[in-house]
Amino acid sequence: CPTKPETPKKNVWSTSPLRFVSKEELMETAKGLSNMALAHEIIVNPTFQVKPTELPEGSFERRVKEIMQKAFWDVLEEQLKDDPPCYDHAIKLLAEIKEILLSFLRPCHDRQRSSIEEVLDLPLVRQQAENGALDMGRLSQFVIRMMGLLCAPSRDEDIDKLKDITDVVPLFKAIFSVLDLMKLDMANVALSSIRPHLMQQSVEYERNKFHQFLEKQPNALDYTEKWLEEAVKYLRESGRDGSGAASSDPPPLLPVDIHNHAYLRLLRWDHSSDPFPETVLMDQARFQEMQQEADRLVLLSSVLLIVYTTTGEAISGLPGLMETLKSTVNVMLADMHTPAEEALATIGEKLCVELSQCLSQHGYSPLSADRRGILMGQISATVQPDNTVHKLMDSRVQTYLLASLESSQHKSPPPLPGGLAPVGRELTELAVHFSRLVNFNKLVFSPFYQKILQSMLTAEEAGGTET
Repeated sequence: CPTKPETPKKNVWSTSPLRFVSKEELMETAKGLSNMALAHEIIVNPTFQVKPTELPEGSFERRVKEIMQKAFWDVLEEQLKDDPPCYDHAIKLLAEIKEILLSFLRPCHDRQRSSIEEVLDLPLVRQQAENGALDMGRLSQFVIRMMGLLCAPSRDEDIDKLKDITDVVPLFKAIFSVLDLMKLDMANVALSSIRPHLMQQSVEYERNKFHQFLEKQPNALDYTEKWLEEAVKYLRESGRDGSGAASSDPPPLLPVDIHNHAYLRLLRWDHSSDPFPETVLMDQARFQEMQQEADRLVLLSSVLLIVYTTTGEAISGLPGLMETLKSTVNVMLADMHTPAEEALATIGEKLCVELSQCLSQHGYSPLSADRRGILMGQISATVQPDNTVHKLMDSRVQTYLLASLESSQHKSPPPLPGGLAPVGRELTELAVHFSRLVNFNKLVFSPFYQKILQSMLTAEEAGGTET
């Protein structure tokens, strides 16, 4: 009987048609993404702090700023040198200082507020200036004392330096410099206090901001779709358990498995050629750092495993040797951006020297020339991705990180695979940071992932039904 012509399947992942946007829409979108990136940074980076803006040395902006500041302070100095002195600029500075000091106060600081209002009473200060009775030294010392009461302990040294300045203009300069630092301190304290509350709101905030961006750029999930599609393809080809065994009736894929394998693939990403998925783009630098750390731990554990299996039982029980060798490899790896075979040969030479010294100290024969050659050759070979030891340790590191994602809801970490004990502390820290970042990303973007996977798996089922 005649066969029915096959209906071409729709490409689910074809890009959306181009949509031109106005400059105003582009600026609004950029502002929204900038705000989202800032909120995201505060949440995922526990060490995030507001820092002073440093204009580049020799830049036009910096030169303009320096010229304007010099002109301002020159005017102040000229006014104070007049006979009689003119205090117009000085009083404006005192008003600004008063406003800053008041902004540092909490509602319970009634006593300090009263003192500031009383001593820095601007109408009274102007009256004293007009009558030639203004005591700038007394006002300056009051300001310094109040700053000392309100500043963080880390600023005590800066406050002490202010007490040694006697000239009015340099003192005002230094006071404003320290006040700027105190404002940063206050901002960072505020960040620390609101971070737990911000965490509760940020998931919804980031999700809404990204949804708004998606409405203006409908194709803004193309790379995310491809990323998830490749995770599905990997799981289909390797089997749910990674055994690679073919099955005529494969079990259905769970979204959580797809997510976890997709995130794990970010630690093997080729950042030079493959565009990063849009939903994790703000964390690309973090994932790249984690990828480098994972690669370092694979190489470090591979070298240590080779040393102990090649050298034998003579060194297995020697106290402190593992940490010494580990420290040596770590220091030498830190100087290599891309460890090459020659560089690892240098590491091998250094380890052979330390091993021979250690063996001699404990009454064993030093390494023979043959054993040194074998050991150095095996260490040099670990840089090759297809090296047996390298592949083994890489697989175990990946397995541990995947297990950490799967057990991230539990308090206890998964057990370390064999051979990873020497890097256990570093690997556990990496797994914790990786899991936290992944779990937050899941919270924010899970509705988008769910929609993509639903379309993808539905299309697969439809294709299977047709066949």
